[in-house]
Amino acid sequence: MKKYLALLLSVLMLFSLAACGGADEEVKGMSESPLPAVKLVKDYEIKDDFKIGYICLHDEKSTYDKNFLDAANEVTTALGLKKEQVIIKTNIPEGKECYDAAVDLVDQGCDIVFANSFGHEDFMIQAAKKYPNVQFCHATGTKAHTEGLANYHNAFASIYEGRYLAGVAAGLKLNEMIKDGKITKEQAKMGYVGAFTYAEVVSGYTSFYLGAKSVCPSVTMEVQFTGSWYDAVEEQNAAEALIARKCVLISQHADSMGAPGACEAAGVPNVSYNGATYEDCPETFIVSSRINWAPYYNYIIKCWNTGEAIKADWCGGIAEGSVVLTGVNLDVAAEGTYDKLVELKDKLSKGELNVFDTANFTVGDKKLDSYVANVDDDANFAADTEVIANGIFEESKYRSAPYFDLRIDGITLLNEKF
Repeated sequence: MKKYLALLLSVLMLFSLAACGGADEEVKGMSESPLPAVKLVKDYEIKDDFKIGYICLHDEKSTYDKNFLDAANEVTTALGLKKEQVIIKTNIPEGKECYDAAVDLVDQGCDIVFANSFGHEDFMIQAAKKYPNVQFCHATGTKAHTEGLANYHNAFASIYEGRYLAGVAAGLKLNEMIKDGKITKEQAKMGYVGAFTYAEVVSGYTSFYLGAKSVCPSVTMEVQFTGSWYDAVEEQNAAEALIARKCVLISQHADSMGAPGACEAAGVPNVSYNGATYEDCPETFIVSSRINWAPYYNYIIKCWNTGEAIKADWCGGIAEGSVVLTGVNLDVAAEGTYDKLVELKDKLSKGELNVFDTANFTVGDKKLDSYVANVDDDANFAADTEVIANGIFEESKYRSAPYFDLRIDGITLLNEKF
C-alpha cells in the first residue's frame, strides 16, 4: 500500500510540474516593491465639521488621476473621515470650470480645496483671492512662492529620484539584451513618450535617462511629444513611431495605456508611470515609479486641524513616502534588478547619490558648473535663480515643482509641442 501511495504521489507531482511548465521553469511574477509607500499614522484629532474637496482633471481612466484618487481614498480610510467630509470632482478642464468647481466646493463647506493639474493653477489662485478663509492646495504648480498668499500652496515630490531608479531598471534590461545578443551596445536606444516640453517632463525624462546611463553607458534616447497629458491614440502612435525608429525599450510621461499597450503588442519592454501595468502588459512591463499623494493629503489635513500653517511649497521625498515604486516584474526585468534598486534607494535617501550630479552629464559636450533657471516662472521665461551648487543641480529646492529644463547630450527630441 505504501509503495502504491508513493507511486501515486510521484505521478501527481509530475502532472503538477507539467501544468506549471516543467520542473526547470520558475514561476516568478511580481516582486514586492523595492521602494514601498510609508503607512499613514493618524496622530491628531479631526474636527467633526472638517471637509476637503478634490478637483481632478480626468477620472480613474487616466493613470495620473487614478493615482490622486487612490491616495484620496487611502487617506479617507486611514483618517476615518466620514463620507460627507470628502467631496471629489472629476473631469474638470483646465479652464473656468476649475474656478467654478472650487467655488462650489467652498459653498459646500470645504475647508481645503485641492486641484491636481498644472493648468488649474490660475483658477485656483483666483478662488484663493476670493475666499481667504479657505486653504487652496495645488499639485505641480509654480506660483505659490511668488503670489505670497497665505491660503495658496503648491506641492510636488522628488519623483526624479523614482524615475532615476526606474531608469536603472531599464539600463539593466538593456545590458541583458546586449549580453544575450539581441542588440549591440550601439543599438541600446530607448524611446520616451512625453506630454509637453515643460520642465516637469524634461526633469522626468532626463532623470530616467541618467538612471539608465549609470549602468549602460552606451544608451541613447529619443523623445516624442504628444502635446497632451491624456490622449490614448496619440500616446500609442508616439510609442509605435519610436519602436519603428528601432527604440528597443519605451517609457513615458503621459497618462493613458496607449504607450504600454503598444509595447505589449510589439513585445518591447516598457517602464510605465503612475502605477503597474502588469495585468494588461505582463510580457513587457518592468517597473513603474509614481508620486504617492497620500502623505501630502495627510499633511495638509493635519495642518488645518492643528492650526499649523501649510507651507507655500512642499516637496515630499523618499523619507516621507512620497516617491514609490511598484513591484518589479521578475519575468521581464533583468536578473538582479530588485536588489540593485534597493541598494540605490538607500543611497538616494542618505544623500550619497544625487540624480543631477553635473559630473554625469554634459550640455553641448560641456560640463556645467553654473546654471540660472526660471524658478519664478516669469511669463517671458526669464532666468532668475542660480541652481547649481557643489556640482549638483538642486532640483525642487527653490520651489516644489521641477525647473530642470536643460537639454543634455544623449537625448534627441524628435518634436516639440507646448
